[in-house]
Amino acid sequence: MNTMKTGLLLAAMTALFLAIGFAIAGEGGMLFALFAAAAMNVFAYWNSDKMVLRMHNAKEVGPREAPDLYRMVERLARNADLPMPKVYIIEEAQPNAFATGRNPENAAVAITTGLMRAAPPDEIAGVMAHELAHIKNRDTLIMTVTATIAGAIGFLSQFAFFLGAGRGEARPHPIVTILIMILAPLAAMIVQMAISRAREYDADKLGAEIARDPASLANALRRIEAMAHGRGAPMMRQAEANPATAHMFIINPLAGINADNLFRTHPPTDERVRRLMAMTTRGGGQATAARSPAPEASTGGRSRIPRVGG
Repeated sequence: MNTMKTGLLLAAMTALFLAIGFAIAGEGGMLFALFAAAAMNVFAYWNSDKMVLRMHNAKEVGPREAPDLYRMVERLARNADLPMPKVYIIEEAQPNAFATGRNPENAAVAITTGLMRAAPPDEIAGVMAHELAHIKNRDTLIMTVTATIAGAIGFLSQFAFFLGAGRGEARPHPIVTILIMILAPLAAMIVQMAISRAREYDADKLGAEIARDPASLANALRRIEAMAHGRGAPMMRQAEANPATAHMFIINPLAGINADNLFRTHPPTDERVRRLMAMTTRGGGQATAARSPAPEASTGGRSRIPRVGG
């Protein structure tokens, strides 16, 4: 199923790229866009995860730089029966996290320093488990490839005015150019939104099972939503600069800012929380019993996870 979604998404993005090429420079532009799109799809498959991490200035950490965080992810990866992913920290005040990588063997999880400072360890574990669920469900490939190609479409559309037609052909009409500049990024965003919101629900469910604690993930979602979108909430600078990556985070870092709320890439947080809390009800006492604190959580309710370089 995920392979089919990936193929459909790549086909839609490629078609959009070809349409932009044709609108700018006719058949010659479409042919050029076809070769460019083919090369980009291959490049994105192998390198999109590295590009996304680089876009957000993520820094890889190990057991020496962030021992508690690393051990937490290691324990959760064992629960999920996954290889140990690489662990990254992003220097951002907004609390958030995402996963990336083309498969479980080449995966990474990233967390912001804002989340590390704001949330207790059990909630951080819930968030990391959610990201590992994306890896286990192989959602990360479709998310990273989408981010790469959508970003390229946005870049191409913004420079449409400077991309002339072939020799002897007229440039596109200025109105057509303006429409490309406005509509192409919107179309790319709509394709991103076409990635089923069910993947977030599925990742919430599996993440709660991996962490063995639905309530902690629900509490983390509430906390991140409030701190990311409340009054005076810090903007995520790199997400603002690279909006094509916003759908990768556990909570969209741009939702609710200006017009971005019109283009939701995530289900409503209240509904996600409701479903998670329903899991605790269905589990009865089992959910409570499963909530045994990990060694990382014995900190009196606040995270002991150090910042980069700690």
